[in-house]
Amino acid sequence: MSGLIAESVRASLERASWIREMFEQGARMKAELGEDKVFDFTLGNPLAEPPAAVHEALQLLLRQHPAGMHRYPPNAGLPEVRAHVARELARDTGLPYAAQHVMMACGAGGALNALFKALLNPGDEVIALAPYFVEYNFYAQNVGGALVTVPTDAAFQIDAAAVAAAITPRTRAVIVNSPNNPTGVVYSEARLRELAEVLRRASARHGRPILLISDEPYRYLVFDGVSVPWIPTLYEHTIIATSFSKDLGLAGERLGYVALSPSIGDPQLMDALVLANRILGFVNAPVLMQRILPLLGTQRVDAMFYQRLRDQMLPPLREMGYEIVKPEGAFYLFPRSPLADDVAFVRLAQEERLLVVPGSGFGAPGYFRIALCVSPDTIDRALPVFERVLAKARGRG
Repeated sequence: MSGLIAESVRASLERASWIREMFEQGARMKAELGEDKVFDFTLGNPLAEPPAAVHEALQLLLRQHPAGMHRYPPNAGLPEVRAHVARELARDTGLPYAAQHVMMACGAGGALNALFKALLNPGDEVIALAPYFVEYNFYAQNVGGALVTVPTDAAFQIDAAAVAAAITPRTRAVIVNSPNNPTGVVYSEARLRELAEVLRRASARHGRPILLISDEPYRYLVFDGVSVPWIPTLYEHTIIATSFSKDLGLAGERLGYVALSPSIGDPQLMDALVLANRILGFVNAPVLMQRILPLLGTQRVDAMFYQRLRDQMLPPLREMGYEIVKPEGAFYLFPRSPLADDVAFVRLAQEERLLVVPGSGFGAPGYFRIALCVSPDTIDRALPVFERVLAKARGRG
């Protein structure tokens, strides 16, 4: 029997996420060869455990178990939790965020899907900076929108002129992800200011604001004293979409939020977001996880956990001859592929039981991604394999 699957989904399956494909390949190889015989750097599954305060807050709530603790909350989230998030944003940005500017979401993915549903008419465009998170394409396609990709420069920084050239009357938003998945690069304040000016001019020209969506689940995973600019302070039509998956180590709990800049000023936009959240079937963010947030204060995982993994792996790979822009945050390395065909390089690495993801899946052919969500021992054992694969690639090149 055939024809059961929607054509749009069938097309998506054919170009489905390389990350998941490689992860599943890794699972098969581990089952066949043994866990310790496969070096799997495919999935950005946070390795750092949540702070102890997370478990303490959960235990406190379960001991107290107030009546109605597990009932439906308001679709936008618990009022006290929205107010808590708004207070933190107001403190950090100096902008007058309040509870009405925040909607709790099912992770950053849920936040972005609700945003695209609320914002995009069929054919509307969202500009993404390549390399970009692979799922953006599917989020836009899901509501009939189109993702337009614009390359960053050689250091993976924003090319504002390239963005300006890509804007059309159908452009509704630009999405940025900093610290970036897959590069780990933090976009500089100077480049963000240039982008903001481009968007102001284009908004005036087209007669409506072009929104800037800041997808920032890695904001607090930064290294070497780097600071991530607060984009709402640089551009008035900014929307933050984020999650607690990385900074609290709660990826499986699916908790995040959308925050509209207080400068946006369209009261219907939040109503549209809440409706989209229901239409998409999220209904509300997980309520137990919402309740712990005000109990945690500024607790976060220790970014040094991932910085140590970066510092363990980056210098040896560079010494071998891999070309890598030094990541300033997140938990990825994004080396240039030794073969022009990054997919061919990934297949070559598989022959040595080394699993990485081709840059083509992130809109950046000629590179590959390493996820630093492995133990230090795995890195030590994998480094000779990376060297062996590089030698084989050079032999073929």
